[in-house]
Order: sequence, then structure tokens, then C-alpha cells
Amino acid sequence: MICKVGKDFFGDNYIQNFKDNDVHTDFVWQTSDAATGAASITVNDAGENAIVIVAGANMLLGEMELQQALPAIRKAKVLVCQLEISAQTSLQALQMAHDNKVKTIFNPAPAVPELDYSFYRVSDVFCCNESEAELLTGYSVNNVEDAHHAAQELLKRGCTAVIITLGPQGCVVLKAQDKTSTHVPSTAVKAVDTTCSVSPSREEAEERQRRSRHDGRGQPTIASQLVRRKCLCHLTDRSPDLTFAKVCRGHWWGAEGGSACHPR
Repeated sequence: MICKVGKDFFGDNYIQNFKDNDVHTDFVWQTSDAATGAASITVNDAGENAIVIVAGANMLLGEMELQQALPAIRKAKVLVCQLEISAQTSLQALQMAHDNKVKTIFNPAPAVPELDYSFYRVSDVFCCNESEAELLTGYSVNNVEDAHHAAQELLKRGCTAVIITLGPQGCVVLKAQDKTSTHVPSTAVKAVDTTCSVSPSREEAEERQRRSRHDGRGQPTIASQLVRRKCLCHLTDRSPDLTFAKVCRGHWWGAEGGSACHPR
């Protein structure tokens, strides 16, 4: 992991979480100049999410840190970048990997309409969703056929392969050597929350659901009660309820603001 977080509650917890999950933190820096980046994620009744990002310390990751991380980049098999750090830093990281024959995957999120075309040339896999594809190409993307046309446009700009995700319609994959795209359909499910992208087994899913609803004493967590009331919660490092903080950060991340609950 190459990133920068704040010297605050969330920064300390992110670093510990990386360590707990065997993610190397040699190139995770902390700064006192900004708070840890955060995202407030809202989910509607259909399970679709909208995300408001407060970049914070993310935007302070720069060339100096990348140069220190270059040995690790050279040894990597794959480098994944997006735009939750500065565009210049992401582009430089992708260029470093590309120059060292490391496969690159770029997710242009949050999307910007005037994306530097150099991003396409250093991206082996350019992966975006339908709304990002619309913003980047100017094409309307509502179905598989639309996604194919948008992928063709993106491919012309220099990337090796394009993936456009379409939510319940699956995704469209188009490679530079192919004339036609491949549609990969998704399994029909009743969406509850599209924020996560993991596919746990049934047993794992049931255990996660049980844990999210009850604390260690078998009592309902504050977070599970808020979910049932369909509320959006904002957390700070001053939140007095650690159970609430841990569960909510796991689902939505903690956004800067009050620890109040705002009914929708």
C-alpha cells in the first residue's frame, strides 16, 4: 500500500487495519497537515450508493513519496491506481509501473471530464462504471450496446483493455486486439448495499450479518439500529461509542462531522 493518512484516530486505525490484514505499511505516511481522507456513503432503498469524498491527506501524497516507493513498484506484478489522490501523483505512479513492465490497472474515480490522455497510454486495464464512462466519452451508457460503443472510444485513446461495469447488467470487456466486446452478465440478486464488492460464502455472509447486528454481549449494536431506521451517520474520533464507530467505519467509512444521526 502506498498512501498518506493523517495523524489522527482514523489514520492510526487504518494503519493498524493494514497490519492486521498483512498489508505492508512501509510506504504509508502520516501527516499533521491534513486529516485522514474519508468518504460518506449513502445507500438508497434499491441498494445503490452515492459517495461524497473528503480527500484530506490523500492529496498530500506526491513525487517524493513515490520515489521512495519506487523499489516496491518495480517488484510489483500489478499496480492499481485511482483518482482519490491527486491526478498528477496517480499518473506518475502509473508511468513508473509502465516503464518497469508492471501491469497497470486504472480506475478513474472520482471521474473528471478533462482526463489527461496520458492516463490511457499507461493503463493496461482501464476500468470504470457507466457514469464515469459517460463523463469521459460524452456517450450515454444505459445498456450493454452503449457500453460497447463507449469502450471503443476509450480504447482509441491508448489503453490495452477497457472494462465498463454496469451494476445489475454485469460488465463489458473490450481488448485492443478484439473487434467485439465481451459481455459478462451478473447473477441476479436483491441488492441491499452495493458499497462492498466482495462475494462471501453463505456461511461467511450469515456470520457477518450476525456480527453487524449484535455486539460482543449479544446486544443489538447502535449501527444495526440505525440501519433499520435508514439513517446516515457521521463519525469523528470523538465518537463516544466505539462499537458504533467500528461497525459504521466498516460499512461506510467515517466522515468528518458530528456523531449525530440524520434520519432520511
